[in-house]
Amino acid sequence: MLYGYTGKILRIDLTSKKIEIETPDENFYRSYMGGSNIGAYYLLKELKPNVDPLNPENILIISLSIVTGINSPGFSRFNVAAKSPLTGCFGESQSGGYFGAELKFSGYDGIVIKGRATSPCYIYIKDGNVEIRDAKDLWGKDIKEVQEIIRSKNNDPKIRILTIGKGAENLVRYACIISDLNHANGRNGLGAVMASKNLKAVAVRGSKKVNIADVEVVKGQNKYFREHVKDNPRTRDLNIYGTASGVQPMNLDGQLPAYNYRTGFFKHAEDISGEKMVSTILIRREGCYACPVKCKRVVKTNGKFITDPDYGGPEYETIISLGSNCGISDIKAIAYANELCNRYTIDTISTGSAIAFAMECFENGIITRTDTNGLELKFGNTDAMIEMIEKIAIREGLGDILADGVKLAAEKIGKSAVKYAMQAKGQEFPYQEPRAAGMLAFSYAFSPIGADHVVAEHDGVFDFSAPEIFLEQARVFGLLERIESNSINEKKVRMFCYLQNYTSFLDCLCICAFVVAPAQIFKMKHIVDIVSAVTGWETSLWEIMKIGEKRINMAKCFNAREGVDIKDDILPDRMYEPIQSGARKGDKLNREKFKYSQMLYYRMRNWDDKSIPTKAKLYELDLGWVVDNLEAYGIKLNL
Repeated sequence: MLYGYTGKILRIDLTSKKIEIETPDENFYRSYMGGSNIGAYYLLKELKPNVDPLNPENILIISLSIVTGINSPGFSRFNVAAKSPLTGCFGESQSGGYFGAELKFSGYDGIVIKGRATSPCYIYIKDGNVEIRDAKDLWGKDIKEVQEIIRSKNNDPKIRILTIGKGAENLVRYACIISDLNHANGRNGLGAVMASKNLKAVAVRGSKKVNIADVEVVKGQNKYFREHVKDNPRTRDLNIYGTASGVQPMNLDGQLPAYNYRTGFFKHAEDISGEKMVSTILIRREGCYACPVKCKRVVKTNGKFITDPDYGGPEYETIISLGSNCGISDIKAIAYANELCNRYTIDTISTGSAIAFAMECFENGIITRTDTNGLELKFGNTDAMIEMIEKIAIREGLGDILADGVKLAAEKIGKSAVKYAMQAKGQEFPYQEPRAAGMLAFSYAFSPIGADHVVAEHDGVFDFSAPEIFLEQARVFGLLERIESNSINEKKVRMFCYLQNYTSFLDCLCICAFVVAPAQIFKMKHIVDIVSAVTGWETSLWEIMKIGEKRINMAKCFNAREGVDIKDDILPDRMYEPIQSGARKGDKLNREKFKYSQMLYYRMRNWDDKSIPTKAKLYELDLGWVVDNLEAYGIKLNL
């Protein structure tokens, strides 16, 4: 009997309509464990370098892990990977909700999708049976209507549906994929890849359960979680206020991005906070499969901005992206903007960044009313922000330029627009201030998928104001000291390396960071015990950390084939300029110190001067086949 995983990977070629089932052996699952590693594995193995991301040759991989779908908090996530149309790099994005568990219940650990259908289609999976169905009647429809139609046609309201909207159909380069209307695989433009294949949706339904080797151990860990769910300050706040619980603390500490990252303070932060949402527009809290934290928001607004609760509510990143970063202080407008982005399936982080970029260009005369079709595109103009979301989704006027992301938009607009483009490797910045947090600076610059805030635990968990419990739970990694948030010294680089391995492991196991150490309830020993109990393997912290390190190196090798190296591990000039106001006023990155830390990071990783893994590192990770892969494409690796 297989424990934790089904042993089946579904392979679908939309061009030939061929459906096959691959059955990897146990060594495959133990070597990669799932999630991000499975995505990287197939992209390296089966995608040639320099393929246009929107070409049918690109591969879309939906992957679960060896523990996805167990009845434990935080084990419901799934990964989607492809070559990114936004960055041209290794692309991936994870999401929670119910789709991942349902796919496991239907009998599969993942789906590898190739080719392009001749006309719009959707994939229907039920208890192992797979069909490619016509979706011409679904193309062009909003995702709620798509969900309703598919469930109605199949007479099953519990079908879980992963789908795309008009923004993806129009190939917005940061289009996302959404399940159940409000769980987004948000980053890297994977919705555009899905649309380029004429694939409107993947619908799944399953009745199987995950086989677990030692059920009693898993039950015991679940009991521990339930008993401590209200004791942890982070988890408690996530339940009450959602991720928006961070708005006011970040603002007080001068780390809340505002006005396209010019400052870390927004005087109207209270008006867009989690507390404000609770007291005005929140109607209920929701969560993911088997999770009692319930950090998801469901909101309802009336008046000028009417929202549909089925689309959920805005997270912290969305609130800052479409709020303070655009100078917007109306929580109802932000909620409506969030719904628009969900409906059109465009990433809220990149969308808000693109609009803020355009606002700063407008205020500096780089673009004018002629470019905006008469729109007064200034910071704080709520109606302009809403209108630009619509224009981006349908690629109309200036929206057509912004739909390619701020990097390409700045290049097209020219003049001095590039200095207002807050991006790394082509992906727009999330909304955590790297000038005030060294590991975030490393995360944005060094992440293989572009600017990303979920690369390692954030610096504040280890600074001198953090609760002692956070530091206690990090000691298992050998991280014994508190370090100032804004430092980028040798100890911070070491901390980043270890925590990046750990966070990468979470991406491979598809485990939510909101339930695990060092800042949440499950401690590392709980995660090790759960993996062992589910699979029957005697695993260890050492093994799972190496799984995370394997992911980082595989992604870097994919990028190396695309010509991505040290020249791309950079941050925009604004990060070396001082924050203009707030408690962190004057904070900035030091170029020389950052460059030193960058080279130190490469050395700790056993990468060469161009940030490419060495043969020794790849062999040590049992990735000798990757060495052969790169050398077959003419990439010479250092020993």
